Amino acid sequence: MWQALGHLLPISVASALSSVPIMATILILLSKHNRSSAVPYLIGWVLGIASIVTSFVLLASFLPEPTLGGKQTFNALAQIVIGLALVALAIVVWRRSRGKPVGAEPKWLASVGLLGPWSSFGFGVVLNLRPKSILLSAAAALSVAGGGLTVGEAGVVIAIYTVLSASTVAIPVIGAIVSPVKVEAWLHGARAWFGRNNRTVTILILLMIGVVIVGNGLTRL
Repeated sequence: MWQALGHLLPISVASALSSVPIMATILILLSKHNRSSAVPYLIGWVLGIASIVTSFVLLASFLPEPTLGGKQTFNALAQIVIGLALVALAIVVWRRSRGKPVGAEPKWLASVGLLGPWSSFGFGVVLNLRPKSILLSAAAALSVAGGGLTVGEAGVVIAIYTVLSASTVAIPVIGAIVSPVKVEAWLHGARAWFGRNNRTVTILILLMIGVVIVGNGLTRL
């Protein structure tokens, strides 16, 4: 189980540092009329992570069993493909970002603060269907499926992954409930910082985690 957690840790960090769900959290919390949507959004985000990873774990369980030599060829090849796909996605993001003004938020993201509680819940779930999130969830599931875990151990590992991945959304939401005045100043600063740096952060994380996942796959060949 500890080996599986070791493989999952960098993937969960990459998921946690995803700029889109963090920016959505900030915009919802800064919308004074719709702050009640923050908790449903968090619940949707958490349930989305857990359900998609669990679904991929179930799918990964259909991969061929390791050979007598202990090699997990299909699992390893799948991780290598996902890692390369993340690297390719980083290149696509970099190419698309060239020439665009720094600090410009996507137009669709600006409307997030207007969502009601149920819409925010659905939005939190749907964010897990982005290509980046799907690839990270698939990589996490392969690490769980290849760890030789019992059902109980797999459940614990998925729960830990979900908590770590959702932490950057959960902490601001909980902070806004406990101390809204103090958190508001931080939210304005965080919004400005992510506006300036979200592309760079996204590209670097995609590149680094892609290489890490490729490395995980190579170790299983």
